[in-house]
Amino acid sequence: MARVEHDLTDEQWTALTGAWGGCAYCGDGDGRLQKDCMLPVSRGGRYTLTNVVPACGSCNASKCNTEVTTWMRRKRLDERVFLVRQAEIVTEIVTEVVTEIVTVITTREP
Repeated sequence: MARVEHDLTDEQWTALTGAWGGCAYCGDGDGRLQKDCMLPVSRGGRYTLTNVVPACGSCNASKCNTEVTTWMRRKRLDERVFLVRQAEIVTEIVTEVVTEIVTVITTREP
């Protein structure tokens, strides 16, 4: 198997866990959260901001290497609500990063 690039930074992971406030799938915030790839690495996914969500151990083990929407349908979870929330969170994180970059660039001395 070819080496997979993992681009998720510690800062992005912290932002993701903070934004979700617990497991992205069941909402449990009591346990240790794990990085779950919505599209598993075994199916071509990567550890990136747009592909990783925080998951409790139970949901992560249940989902295993299944693609997220397939797993959610099997569990009778609302995939649309999940995907909209995931897109909102990623957009929010990216917007914050871009804002920080613009601030740094515009406040530099010539």
